[in-house]
Amino acid sequence: MADQKRDYYEVLGVAKNATEQEIKAAYKKMAIKYHPDRQGDKSEAEKKEAEAKFKEAAEAYDVLHDPQKRQRYDQFGFAGVGGAAGGGYQNMSMDDIFSQFGDIFSDLFGGGGSFGGFNPFGGGFGGGRGQRKPMHKGGDLRLKVRLTLKECATGVTKKFKVKKKVTCNHCHGSGTENGSGDTMTCQTCHGTGYVLRSQRSMFGMMQTQSVCPDCQGEGEIIKNKCHLCGGTGVVTGEEVVEVKIPAGVQDGMVLNVSGKGDAAVRNGVPGDIQVFIEVEQDKDFVRQDNDIIYNLLIDVPTAILGGSVEVPTLDGKVKLKIDPGTQPGKVLRLRGKGLPALQGYGYGNGDEIVNISVYIPESLHRDEKEAIEKFRQSDSFQPSSTTKSNIFNKFKQMFD
Repeated sequence: MADQKRDYYEVLGVAKNATEQEIKAAYKKMAIKYHPDRQGDKSEAEKKEAEAKFKEAAEAYDVLHDPQKRQRYDQFGFAGVGGAAGGGYQNMSMDDIFSQFGDIFSDLFGGGGSFGGFNPFGGGFGGGRGQRKPMHKGGDLRLKVRLTLKECATGVTKKFKVKKKVTCNHCHGSGTENGSGDTMTCQTCHGTGYVLRSQRSMFGMMQTQSVCPDCQGEGEIIKNKCHLCGGTGVVTGEEVVEVKIPAGVQDGMVLNVSGKGDAAVRNGVPGDIQVFIEVEQDKDFVRQDNDIIYNLLIDVPTAILGGSVEVPTLDGKVKLKIDPGTQPGKVLRLRGKGLPALQGYGYGNGDEIVNISVYIPESLHRDEKEAIEKFRQSDSFQPSSTTKSNIFNKFKQMFD
């Protein structure tokens, strides 16, 4: 199995608008196919691959059968359900999966993780496998969007003109000339979309099933193909896509816009668009999760005597009180003036952290120097032992 995760709908082979029953039925089919108890005398490599696919299907079903997880996945992709990197269920043992999801297996098969004594080779799941036309899926597209920090704080809607595969207007996606739907049943598979091949082996006659090579699983062949799209139902075109970016997104996140990718062959399921977020560097603030950091530079008299200063925030300027005797490096916090938490990832806004710096002049006029010299001898301008100790402790904390 590849390290890159596959789309959960693709893993189960269902459309993005699939019902709960369709998702359950698709997973049930895969769980039977790749369950360890059904691998028999296969090689170790084949068993290992089946186990990986079994885990992959379990992970997909765990997300898609849960309405809340499914909603987050549809909006944010893998980032909405715990990250887009590899790992996940692949790092779990089979015993852990059976233990954690025993209720799911019981619901599907009427027993425990090992089918509860049920014979997976029989017809006890309600009839034969049944055939249906393959669900074509359009390709996924990628877009990059650059946001300001303020746009991350408020959320924003962006519009893009995207070159993509679009549904053919001439045949309305049917692939037939004038959209007449003029097709005939495939004579090779007799409309099933699949063909059976018999082969003699040391174990006797074996039958294998594969997609029909003539109709590619459609079960039908177009008699009069659309002259514009050549029977595919799609052509190259452009579309203006509107992307709603929620407040609280961060640099490097990927948002999933469902159904806005390439149109699929013969009115299948359209692909998605993955929107990669890139946040521009701000001239005033440094972002730290949902907090923002601002460096406030004050003059020496204000640091000594105190006063009131204006500081910028993401939604305008506010007045900030500076206490007399404020030391360089002091940190003030403006509650709730940071960025909002991304939907589903926390509550409330972060803070604005104001770091105090004091400006020390690099050159002085003669009379200014004379005034400072008078202060040098004053006890008020000499640090006490307590002050020295406090400053040293703060210095040590920088290295802890």
